[in-house]
Amino acid sequence: MCIIYSACLVGKDWQELVLVAGTVFNQLVIWHPADFTSEERRVKVERRISGHSGVIFSICYMESKGLLASASDDRSIRVWRVGDLRAPHSLVQCILVCYGHQSRVWSVRLLDNYIISIGEDSACIVWNYIGEIVQTFKGHKGRSIRAVAIHKTQAWVITGGADSGIRLWPLKGNRLLGNGVSPLSFGLFTKKGSPKALTLVSPSWLLVMTDVGAIYLYDLTIKQWKFILEDINYQSYSLLDAVQLLGGSVICALGNLEGHIKIFPLHYPQEAKELKIYKGKVHGLSWVPRQPQDPGRNDLCCALFASGPEGVLLWLDVLFCPSGRVVKVMEQRRYILPLCKQRWHTCLTFLPQGDFLVCGDRRGSLLLFPCGAGTAEPSGEELGGKESGSSADSDVDHGPNHSLTREVGAPVDLLFGIHGKQGVTSVTFHRGYVYSTGRDGSFQQLCVQGGRLQPLWKQKPCKGMDWVAGLSFAPDGNLLVLGFHSTDFVVWSPRTHEKLHIVPCGGGHRSWGYARTPATVVFAYIKTGDVMVYQAQEEGSCCQAVLKESLHGRELTCVRYIGAVRTQEGGNTIDILATSSEDTTVNILAFVAASSRVFLLATINNHISSVRTLTLCGANTTGGESQARLQSLLFSAGGRAEMQCYRLLVAADLSAQAGLTCQVTHLISHRLDELWDRQKNKHKVVKVDPETRYMSIVVVTSPQQSSLGLVLAAACSDGSVRLFLVGELAQKLQLLAESFYHRRCVLKIQTLTYEAETGTRCVVLCSAATDGSIAFWDITATLDHALMVIKSPGRMQLPCDLGCPCLTIQAHSCGVNSLHIRETCAGQYLVASGSDDGSIHVCVVAIEMPLIPRASSQEDRKLTPKTCVHVIQKFSVVSAHAAHVTGLRVLRPDLLVSASVDQRLTFWSLGPAGLAFVSSRICHVADVSEIDCWASKPCKGYHCVLSGQGLEIIHWTG
Repeated sequence: MCIIYSACLVGKDWQELVLVAGTVFNQLVIWHPADFTSEERRVKVERRISGHSGVIFSICYMESKGLLASASDDRSIRVWRVGDLRAPHSLVQCILVCYGHQSRVWSVRLLDNYIISIGEDSACIVWNYIGEIVQTFKGHKGRSIRAVAIHKTQAWVITGGADSGIRLWPLKGNRLLGNGVSPLSFGLFTKKGSPKALTLVSPSWLLVMTDVGAIYLYDLTIKQWKFILEDINYQSYSLLDAVQLLGGSVICALGNLEGHIKIFPLHYPQEAKELKIYKGKVHGLSWVPRQPQDPGRNDLCCALFASGPEGVLLWLDVLFCPSGRVVKVMEQRRYILPLCKQRWHTCLTFLPQGDFLVCGDRRGSLLLFPCGAGTAEPSGEELGGKESGSSADSDVDHGPNHSLTREVGAPVDLLFGIHGKQGVTSVTFHRGYVYSTGRDGSFQQLCVQGGRLQPLWKQKPCKGMDWVAGLSFAPDGNLLVLGFHSTDFVVWSPRTHEKLHIVPCGGGHRSWGYARTPATVVFAYIKTGDVMVYQAQEEGSCCQAVLKESLHGRELTCVRYIGAVRTQEGGNTIDILATSSEDTTVNILAFVAASSRVFLLATINNHISSVRTLTLCGANTTGGESQARLQSLLFSAGGRAEMQCYRLLVAADLSAQAGLTCQVTHLISHRLDELWDRQKNKHKVVKVDPETRYMSIVVVTSPQQSSLGLVLAAACSDGSVRLFLVGELAQKLQLLAESFYHRRCVLKIQTLTYEAETGTRCVVLCSAATDGSIAFWDITATLDHALMVIKSPGRMQLPCDLGCPCLTIQAHSCGVNSLHIRETCAGQYLVASGSDDGSIHVCVVAIEMPLIPRASSQEDRKLTPKTCVHVIQKFSVVSAHAAHVTGLRVLRPDLLVSASVDQRLTFWSLGPAGLAFVSSRICHVADVSEIDCWASKPCKGYHCVLSGQGLEIIHWTG
């Protein structure tokens, strides 16, 4: 007797039927079911095949070739030549063993020319019958690809992942066919000098500069080198940049150590203009074309920016005739870069209105410079220069000393070190937004509002790409990320999470260029004294098709309903949800009830560890009337004691897939250990455990919210309850108060606000821990203390002590995994909780406030009578569920819903006699972690959304 993990049936009728099974004992077992050999009608084992060292998960048989394939827990695929399985005593031979997966192999399929396998490493690998890997498909999030299907006629592979995504991959054709990396044999064309810098003017033209000051052009179409010019003044140090004009002409620029720049048309190098613009080294040189919508755009003029000593950034307008010849060079403006060690620009872009330009520098900062009114007037002065062969005496010196006599433009806004210390690598403008990349391994989206740069979101590409070099926008709006993963140049697609190109170039510390057209991809770089080129031609459509969007790569930890949005007047109402996961991401989803479809609007991945909990402020979380626009603050928290805050703006956009677009603005990032790092006398303060995890957070609605701002409460795994002051404008969180009363992990936290007849208000916090206790805290005085902190921002405020709770009740025998509070009548609240022991506890509490005024200082609070919380009534259901109760909501004062790991969604009526069972439904999501509910409009009832090993939305009408 043994456990069977996989099986394969071969044959068209009962007499020919053969059963091949994979066992837990690492064997393939073959039976002929029609052969009864004993009175017990047991079938004798025909054959046993051994070779694997792990459990066999999948079996595939190809009758035409007589091959049997098996996939195993030992990360291997084995192909056996078995011939006709119906023939007795046929010879079995293992002809191929394939190792390529990083984890267990779930399934294997045999084709005429290929072997397809999927595994726990989220990879789909295509093998040939020699055992070589032909293709590797990666794009699913998380740990596994669970299902595979093959369309032999179309040569398609369709995979389904544990991330709930479905993808289609082409086996042949309609994919990028690269010819690999090939050297251009520069040394065979000329023995004079070695390549030092290059730039790709277009997918057909490559410019190379040598260490002896010579310029060469390589035509990738005809595969031929051509000498352009040589100047010994640019031999030891030189900068090279070129731009292709609308008419096809190419203008080049060179810079050297003595502050000279040389500007010349590629096809008329003898007409070069050389200018001396600095008394020192030219640190940076960039051609920057104006945006098509720019009112100041001139097709016969292009902007050239140069960085020199003392951080002076010079803007030159280069005028040329239609043939491409340079007419004159005029100084337009001068700017000054912030003081730092490496003080030069790396990239620039104009904004389409023509009033600003965005600059990235070597220090990792982004700067916003004005172009129009409000700065020094353009000089319009033609710079003196010399054409090739003219005397150097005609040079006009406009170095840093000269700039002191003229007004120098300072940046109107600065985001210092937004990309770390290694520098900004690119900055571009696309569809109303500014995008920047940096060597901190991230790319960011920003907007310009009121003359200021406003960061919206930050994203990191695939793991290990620490050097993001640039972005490429396809005509269909698809974004491609260019960067370096260790020693490889990588083109990565955020939409499909796939590496489209991998070029082993040696790393980013070299001169390189990238160009792309709808049909061609070219990457060129310098390595070992030669110029190397990678080329690929795209045939047909893109590499893969996303048939169903992925949700999360690992289990979901929390889900929150944000509100409802109308796509247009009289159009559909779409519900907006937020989900978090152990994969460190937060997703914003759109749920269309009419079609029962869910669309992904945005993905947020600022967390460095798992995201445990979410909470909202300003959202319509009860399910009221839909709006044309939905705006909300979203807080996320989880591992490494990390908390993030975002502003969400959801609005109608008929061009989008769901008819909606979601703009995410990242406001605040906070970690507890960062607070410790900034403190003085650290040896006197105990450092926060870096493994501390936020288990639950809630926005506290304060009575002085308009002047105080927001206060956030957090339940922490280190046994503390913490209050944070949220400064949305200042974009920071400040630790306000904390208490370690529970002395064990605090799992859930909720809040309520009581207003007495006298008009005074009381804010009560409710926390639940792993010992089954629920504590009630009066935090009104703490909020008053927060108001004092705001009025005296200059003083360093240490977190105060929350003191002791007003009331503690022992609701359960073990951990409280769900907690919800709802007001029933004036001064009375329903507090419902669910536990690990499967029980549900409900109590009715009343609040009584002291008549004398409340003190705000900690000393006076000890003498002031405390708010009283009384339990009026309580009742419980001991065995409400067969497993942990992980989600619970009080829908109405007489209706409650609970969800459990037992995959049951149960509704309870609430009356004077206690809880009574109403109905129960089976939910398909395993390991339910959270539940949220809202009233469904226009139909009656409620929508309940459950998160766990997936996401499920259930409509209940009662």
